Amino acid sequence: MAQRLNQVDYDVVVVGGGAAGVAAAVASAKNGARTLLVEAGPMLGGEMLSGLPIDGCISTRGEWVVGGVAREIFAEAERLGGYVGHFYDWRTIWVVCVDPEVMKIAVMNVVRRANVDVLLYTFAEDVVVQNGTVTGLVVLNKNQRTLIRAQVFIDASGDGDVAVMAGAQYEKGGRDGTEFQPVSLVFRMAGVDVGRLMNFVAEHPENVAVGENPYYADIPREEQVRRLVEQGFPKVFFVANGPLIQDAISKGLLHETALIGIGPVSMARREIYCNTTRIANVDATRTDQLSKALPDLMDQVWTCAAFLKTAVPGFEEAVYSGIAPRIGIRETRRIIGDEVLTAEDVMSARKREDGVAKGCHHIDIHGAGRDQLRRPIPDGGSYDIPFGSLVAKGLENVMMAGRCLSATREAHGSARVMGTCMAMGQAAGTAAAMTSIAGSGRIRDLPIADLRARLKEQGAVLDGTY
Repeated sequence: MAQRLNQVDYDVVVVGGGAAGVAAAVASAKNGARTLLVEAGPMLGGEMLSGLPIDGCISTRGEWVVGGVAREIFAEAERLGGYVGHFYDWRTIWVVCVDPEVMKIAVMNVVRRANVDVLLYTFAEDVVVQNGTVTGLVVLNKNQRTLIRAQVFIDASGDGDVAVMAGAQYEKGGRDGTEFQPVSLVFRMAGVDVGRLMNFVAEHPENVAVGENPYYADIPREEQVRRLVEQGFPKVFFVANGPLIQDAISKGLLHETALIGIGPVSMARREIYCNTTRIANVDATRTDQLSKALPDLMDQVWTCAAFLKTAVPGFEEAVYSGIAPRIGIRETRRIIGDEVLTAEDVMSARKREDGVAKGCHHIDIHGAGRDQLRRPIPDGGSYDIPFGSLVAKGLENVMMAGRCLSATREAHGSARVMGTCMAMGQAAGTAAAMTSIAGSGRIRDLPIADLRARLKEQGAVLDGTY
């Protein structure tokens, strides 16, 4: 049936309201662009609302490598009483822990203050492309279809939906697109006796992942366990090769998993998140496959919650208190950009003149069952993400931010975490605004030196880290 499209105009349109998209939209609006943020779900924040810690903000050395918009969101969460803290997990990384219920409000407050226009419950359906330039985005919601025109489009969809619809080349997962890291569903438990839990950790360190990072190799494992316990936060990784999980899996009390990751989301509620569920090789760009995974993930949630209550001291009186608002997706498409971030870039802590964001997370590729690859960056270093990894090859005005960046699978295993995604988002949003205001609509016309200067003025960390 023929349908007349509504039409609206913006300077910059961001698709995807997760960590990368929020940072991109805020940065774009703060730099003077009339900005629209399009999100298919009911709320902004993505995985920042799951309970997971925000990884990738602080290197193993303790250096902040992400600033700007990310730090503004953390400050707002702290103002509202939802910033738990940042600390070393004594396995391999520093983490930023937040209350996901408070983050729902903190993220919205920051977006609103920046005067970003938001469309929730809105699906990016198609694009209009002329000679390599996206001139419009067709979105669908209860107001039917709308054509949104803009100078620059930022794909922060996670799956690279906009870039792919516009004709961009991409890679998908591993093994020619047939292997995918597991999807997961994070859940929470409240009323945990943190003292009993950490005493158990101290008494049974054979169950816990500590001392994996060579940067702290001079500190004995026993001392690292002591520091973990003394820290006072319930931040624990129970490992698959420890007797606790091995015995549970062998008895059918727990699903096959590489870990049970636990961390604080509210010390007042004595509430922790739990990251353990996993179903590998789900192509999350296939809605049927992703939907089919949900009930099995929920079964794993309920089984693990029961296991914690019966087998782990400190959880005896704990109660199941919540579940992430969506399935967590580690990888789908990686858009081919002007540059491709590589594992060598990550592992050599490469710095570069065209760097517009930094990453510091270890290469982290989860597999099926108990499999997981972790490769820490030597000497606790950090690396630069080049501007070209955020620019879709063959398209004049489409940028990527978040886990659909241009990277090899190994490099993506480091850069996909939320802190790094926010750094990419700020870079893409700032570049898009500067391009739109210049009037050319061609991302590559923007001098990278000017972009770097603007990013540093606005709090981004681009220099001075190891």
